[in-house]
Amino acid sequence: MIALIDYGAGNLTSVRKGFAAAGGDIVSPADPDALGDASGIVVPGVGHFSATASLEGEWRDAIARLVQRGTPLLGICLGLQWLFEGSDEAPAQPGLGVLRGRCLRLPPGRKIPHVGWNVLSTRASRLLAGIPDGTYAYFTHSYAAPVSDASTAITDYGSPFASAVEQDNVYGVQFHPEKSGPAGVRILKNFVAITRKA
Repeated sequence: MIALIDYGAGNLTSVRKGFAAAGGDIVSPADPDALGDASGIVVPGVGHFSATASLEGEWRDAIARLVQRGTPLLGICLGLQWLFEGSDEAPAQPGLGVLRGRCLRLPPGRKIPHVGWNVLSTRASRLLAGIPDGTYAYFTHSYAAPVSDASTAITDYGSPFASAVEQDNVYGVQFHPEKSGPAGVRILKNFVAITRKA
């Protein structure tokens, strides 16, 4: 069972449909105690970073505990940004902090938010297995994570940012795989496979 975290910051219907197409068994736990049997965790989200305040306390503790035990965690869009230490969009709101760095506003000179299809420059990755360099994915965001050693895909929108990350059992994508066609389904299938090997 993959736990899809519902903290009121996104349209979970499309994520559920994406995982259904990928063969994933998705459940949205009502409380953190129900995370114990999860084979994987998905933190989705759209909108303002301050929405992640709903994950503070018991949810954050439960997710962090499972990640430390080796349970695969996937952050999607705002969920990817939450994996980092924080975001300039809500400076006082901490992220989970499993990845170093802060998310920054996309640079001026381009239309913000960044909405639409853009190119992934990919590196070797379990999550992106079978996704060739130059694949297009669908984005909608105004802030982005820095490029680092954890970056497994980089996208340029005025300047480069991390469009996918991977570190041990922690994964994230800035784009929406559930809206990115066959490539997005492949990425979700890869995550489902990762949860079954964990």
